[in-house]
Amino acid sequence: MPVLGDLRVDRIETEHVLAVLRPIWTTKTETASRVRQRVEAVLDSATVQKKRAGDNPARWRGHLAMILPKPTAVTKVENFAALPYAELPAFMTALRSRHGEAARALEFTILTAARTGMTLGAEPKEVDLAVGTWTVPSHRMKAKVEHTVPLSKPALALVKPRMDRALLFPNDLRNEPLSENAMQALLKRMGFGHITVHGFRSTFKDWASETTEFPDDLSEAALAHRIRDKAKAAYKRGSMIEKRRNLMTARAEYCLRNTIP
Repeated sequence: MPVLGDLRVDRIETEHVLAVLRPIWTTKTETASRVRQRVEAVLDSATVQKKRAGDNPARWRGHLAMILPKPTAVTKVENFAALPYAELPAFMTALRSRHGEAARALEFTILTAARTGMTLGAEPKEVDLAVGTWTVPSHRMKAKVEHTVPLSKPALALVKPRMDRALLFPNDLRNEPLSENAMQALLKRMGFGHITVHGFRSTFKDWASETTEFPDDLSEAALAHRIRDKAKAAYKRGSMIEKRRNLMTARAEYCLRNTIP
């Protein structure tokens, strides 16, 4: 507003757009990028309505890209804060001493390397006790692809007494889904507010990569990560359930080594 607010759309030039963007380009890059897009859209609309003529001074390609650094070059990538895998057995001991559905949901999330949303919406009908699997339907997956998780014995032990419910891990009081923040709030109460629930997926990946001989593509499959190489994805289209079962069994044994006799 201070720079462009009093200007007619046909008087806005590159120097004005830069005056708006430069003060926040490196400190609030995402916001600055969105502002640029909005300004570009407004000026494009003005051009179509014949309220201005010529090139759009807010366009990126071939124009501002020649002046400003790429957003990806100045944006600090912040990963989800994760618990070091060496601390996981002690953490699981503390977690198992906690009561309530949030604690059991977090335990299940860690044992299955699942995303928060996968656990919160988990229903008994998704679990096949006979073969020991949990199949999350595509509409509840980030990549919109059905994902089957082989369940370790401790994960199955969490599921079995919950098979007569509408949800595996409902809210304690209202029998509704747990809130998105329920497990994160539990972490704070336990004194682990510096890490995130999602970070346990990174903990899983670090543990698998640094302490086991399981191949990388197996842990990637366990995390339901999409293989970007189409040729490799076609070759790896099998779900490798039994191999992943061995991985998740080893995962559970490591997580609970302080609690399993």
